[in-house]
Amino acid sequence: MESDHSRLKAGLRPMRGLKRLRSAQTISVGHAFVQYIRRGHYELGIDTDPHARLKAAFTELTLAI
Repeated sequence: MESDHSRLKAGLRPMRGLKRLRSAQTISVGHAFVQYIRRGHYELGIDTDPHARLKAAFTELTLAI
């Protein structure tokens, strides 16, 4: 009985956060934002090493907010 329940839970857990279109859109926009920062499309962290650009960009963002 318990093993049947665990298979059901294992199938449901990966989809837990994307039950609504809004959640999927938020994840997609956030992913695109991070990729654009890494590629240097924004003026955030431009003067740093490309491998450290994301960390520098978020540091700049926290100081701006």
